[in-house]
Amino acid sequence: MAMSRKHEARALSDDERELVEKSHHPEVQNLSDAELQKLVKTVRERRDKAQTEAHRRRREMRGKATPKGTRPSKMDAGSKAKLEVLAMSMRRLNGEVERRRQLAARIELVENARHALAMTKKKKPARSADFNTRQAHLGMRAVESGKAKSLVRPMERGRLRKAAAVAQAKRDARPA
Repeated sequence: MAMSRKHEARALSDDERELVEKSHHPEVQNLSDAELQKLVKTVRERRDKAQTEAHRRRREMRGKATPKGTRPSKMDAGSKAKLEVLAMSMRRLNGEVERRRQLAARIELVENARHALAMTKKKKPARSADFNTRQAHLGMRAVESGKAKSLVRPMERGRLRKAAAVAQAKRDARPA
């Protein structure tokens, strides 16, 4: 569920608020890769800590755990809200990390393709075939099949074949 920044600010402490602000759209794209990794690590630690605290409070409310303070917790809305805000921040950061990973992979793919093209162009041509020889020096040429491609899906063909077999079996089983 989307949360307003006002709701996020209410649920977090000052230093956590600064971390979460960095995970929002314009700021997260201005971070370097090292800063992004550091931020991911810090927010993940804070989220895990908030998750542990929320679970502890819920156990106290149910009477399963001994209270941390003098009295057991009666509500965990604050710790739950903090956990939700940090989890959303973590989701945004993971999305940015994945976006950068895919961008780097795309760039690398283009570089590899250009390198392969350059190597292919640089390669020396094979010795030309002697006139009127019957060897396939450069390999055989693929001959396209003249057979028309079937437009029926194989699953549909199998379904119809099975239906026909069942119908035939029913006819054969009828008394004559």
